[in-house]
Amino acid sequence: MRVLFVCLGNICRSPTAEGMLRRQLEEAGLADRIEVDSCGIGSWHAGKAPDVRAQAAAASRGLDISAQRARQLEDDDFIRYDYLLAMDHDNLAALEARRPGGVEAHLGLFLAFAGLPERAVPDPYYGGDEGFETVLDLVEAASNGLVAELRRRLERDA
Repeated sequence: MRVLFVCLGNICRSPTAEGMLRRQLEEAGLADRIEVDSCGIGSWHAGKAPDVRAQAAAASRGLDISAQRARQLEDDDFIRYDYLLAMDHDNLAALEARRPGGVEAHLGLFLAFAGLPERAVPDPYYGGDEGFETVLDLVEAASNGLVAELRRRLERDA
């Protein structure tokens, strides 16, 4: 099973979500059964490490996302991944606009798995450090819900 997180530039929200889900899958004993990656709608930051503020916030919670490198969404991602999870409504609209016909992958908002009233992970890029902490809080809650969903799906498909 494969999960792809999608945000605008792939240097703040989606790499944070990737790091958080990887850790939670490891803790749940599912890391060897689920592949996780992230990408951006745009190519502005392709090849770059996550924003230093995202790295610092993640590190404060024991996550090392420094080795990740930004990449742009590719057409093959719609076939390669079972879940393409957007950080906000604009990212989801971009995914839906690019979705090839006949593709069965789940496209949706990542926060739908959080059980929270919020539906979009706010982009912290132009704000202060507290925005990166908020992102971590939200992606942690959504990752908990997603791990439960993935576990159910793996058990159902076994």
